[in-house]
Amino acid sequence: MEGMTQAKKTIDKLALIVTTYKRQQLLGTLFDSILELEQAPWRVVIVDNEQSDETAAMVAGFSDKVTSQWGATVADRSGNESRVVYAPQKENLGGAGGFSAGVKKAYELGAEWFWVMDDDVAVLPGAIAKLAKWTDRHEVIQGSRFDYDGGPFYWQYDFIVPLGIPNPIAPAAFGNAGYRVMNTLCFEGGLFSRRVVKEIGLPDPRFFIYWDDTIYGYRASKVTNPIVVPDVILRRTREIGNWDIAGVRQLNSTSDMNRYHIMRNRGYMARYFMEHGDFHPFLFGVGTLATAAKELIRLVMVDREHVRTGVVKIAQGWWDSRKLLHDPSWKPMAPLKD
Repeated sequence: MEGMTQAKKTIDKLALIVTTYKRQQLLGTLFDSILELEQAPWRVVIVDNEQSDETAAMVAGFSDKVTSQWGATVADRSGNESRVVYAPQKENLGGAGGFSAGVKKAYELGAEWFWVMDDDVAVLPGAIAKLAKWTDRHEVIQGSRFDYDGGPFYWQYDFIVPLGIPNPIAPAAFGNAGYRVMNTLCFEGGLFSRRVVKEIGLPDPRFFIYWDDTIYGYRASKVTNPIVVPDVILRRTREIGNWDIAGVRQLNSTSDMNRYHIMRNRGYMARYFMEHGDFHPFLFGVGTLATAAKELIRLVMVDREHVRTGVVKIAQGWWDSRKLLHDPSWKPMAPLKD
């Protein structure tokens, strides 16, 4: 009986927000998995950073299938009754800009909950019911995930704010409460409420890629207690080269673009810490050195063919982060109005 009750639980005005860029095959896999959900999201907002005809055609076909399966729904604030909303962008805004645009669009339409993800995941059939059981007590919820190989994906939910780095040895067990309080977020299945968006504003598009979700979770932790839960809600669908560390952790392959933003965006991170009185220059500097060291190890152990260019990007990112620390025009993202 308890399982039946749980299966009926839903999330009011849930907007599933997807950011995609030139990965139509992966996007198709995600679309197929959404159609396997046990209940319909209120809206599915597709942010297309490529603005391609191919993606537009895919979204149109997906929308037809969604309507055939679940029908139309109550009109949103724009008067639209279709569950699928296509949001092409004029330029590539990166993941950060894409999620900012997607949350903004869903907020304007009247969404009450925002479930965000990239195009390289697939949602699991019971995911909405699994998340719904937490929404009456919590406003930011991070579900668990399967990795590409089907094994559990360990995510560093504890962010060491003075250093500005994830805690690599945070306990994986969930304890007696059945969840763990976190001070970060991952835009790979993270769920948050309208009140949180109203209080802290949109995700910051200036990050472009990397640390944007971390800092959004940090900002959210200033107005609520985000949690990570053991319920598995999605799986990764893109295989990434990695270095297996003693069978416990993995260091994944990345790109020179990521390496640059990993370092540069620490400048934005520091500005948010300053805004909330959490910036400690010496400790943050130690964290920056640790981050650079991690990227150098990644270059040697996983991406050694990019060592020369990678080192340059790490240095450039660090240099540009210093400029952001002293940018007089910088302001945090503002709260929103209904």
